[in-house]
Amino acid sequence: MKFIVDNIFLIGLVIISGGALLVPYLQQRGSKLSLLEATQRINTGKALVLDVRDTEQFAASHLRDARNIPLKELAQRIGELDKFKSKSVIVVCQSGTQSGKAEGILKKAGFTEVYGLTGGIAAWQVQGLPTAGQKATK
Repeated sequence: MKFIVDNIFLIGLVIISGGALLVPYLQQRGSKLSLLEATQRINTGKALVLDVRDTEQFAASHLRDARNIPLKELAQRIGELDKFKSKSVIVVCQSGTQSGKAEGILKKAGFTEVYGLTGGIAAWQVQGLPTAGQKATK
């Protein structure tokens, strides 16, 4: 007990540091797919790729066969995706941070298999994976 009282500041610092390390894991919402997992699902044809970036960003570069519905319009345009409820939906944003919001909207609308692309299209392009659009790579 004396040890705890004598070192309360250090113990508190350790607890706060440990909590700070856990914050990113606790904030991560939704299910995520790695680039490899996403590529496998796309190649089997069992997944719909939904790009939730703005139309200008989408036009510049996007995953092949992706559908674009900007995140701010997704709730109003969700009906356009009803025929894809039996497929997995891979949500793509710029860096993987906005896809969680879209996943929530889709799950509320009855989609059961919804995943965010880890790292978004930025990670996709860094790995040199194929894209379509005006600034398409490989």
